[in-house]
Amino acid sequence: MNAYTTSHRSKKEDRIMLALLRLSAFLAVAILVFIVGYIMVQGFPVLNLGFLLSSPTKMGREGGILPSIVGTVVLTLLSAAIATPLGVGTAIFLTEYTREGTFSKVIRFGTESLAGIPSIIFGLFGFLFFVIRLNMGWSILSGALTLASMILPTVVRTSEEAIRTVPDVYREISFALGGSRWQTVTSVVLPSALPGIVTGIILAIGRAVGETAAVIFTAGSSLRLPQSIFDPVRTLPVHFYILAREGISIENAYGTAAVLMIAVLLVNVSAYLIINRVAARRLERR
Repeated sequence: MNAYTTSHRSKKEDRIMLALLRLSAFLAVAILVFIVGYIMVQGFPVLNLGFLLSSPTKMGREGGILPSIVGTVVLTLLSAAIATPLGVGTAIFLTEYTREGTFSKVIRFGTESLAGIPSIIFGLFGFLFFVIRLNMGWSILSGALTLASMILPTVVRTSEEAIRTVPDVYREISFALGGSRWQTVTSVVLPSALPGIVTGIILAIGRAVGETAAVIFTAGSSLRLPQSIFDPVRTLPVHFYILAREGISIENAYGTAAVLMIAVLLVNVSAYLIINRVAARRLERR
C-alpha cells in the first residue's frame, strides 16, 4: 500500500466522519425545533393576556395560569437562593481551602451520589422530612428546600470546574501583592470564574423549573395565588401534568407547556447574553 492510497483512504474516512457529524448536529437541532414548534403550534392559540393574568376556574378547565406562574417563579428563585451559596461555598472549599485527600473525596462522592438520586426519591424525602417531620406542610418553603437539595450537586460541580479553570498565576500574583487567601478568592478567583458559575446556576434553575414529582410531594397543588412561602402552590409543570393526565383541558395544558417553554428559552438566552458580556468585559480589561 503506497502513500497515495493511504492518503486517499484517510481523506475518504474524513469525509464520511464529517458527514456523520453534520448529520448528528442536524438531528440534534431538528429534534429541538420539532419539540418547540409542536408545542408552540398547539399552545399558541390559547395564549392571551386573560390566560396569563387570571386564575384558573373549574379545576383548570377554564381561566388562566397566574398562580402557577407566580408559584413557579417564587419556588425556583427560592431554591436557587438556597442552593447557590451552599454550592459555590462547597466548590470554593474544595478548590481553595483543602488539598486532595480522603475528606475532599468523600464530599465529591456525596455530591455525585446526590446527583444520581431520582427526583421521586427527593420528593419522598421532602414529604417525610420537611412536610411531616418539620411540620412545614405542603408549602413553597418545603418545595424550595427539596429542590435546593436536588440542584445542589449541579451547582457544586459546575462551580468547582469553573474555579479550577482560573490560572494559578492569578493567585500567585495576588499573594505576591499581599492579598490574603479570602481576598484572592473574592477579588480574583470568583470574578474570573463567574461565567462558568453563572452557567451552572442557570443549568440548576432549568432543572428546578421543569421538576414535577418532587414538587407535587412537597409544594402541593393549590390553585390559589400564594400569599407567603408557607402556602402551597401549583407550578407550571405540575399544572400541565394534572391537566393532561386527568384530561381536564388539553388546550390549556398545551398553553401551559408553551408558557413554560418560552420562559426556559428566555432564561437560557438571557444567561447566554450575560455570560458573553461578562467575558467581553474581562477581555477588554486585559
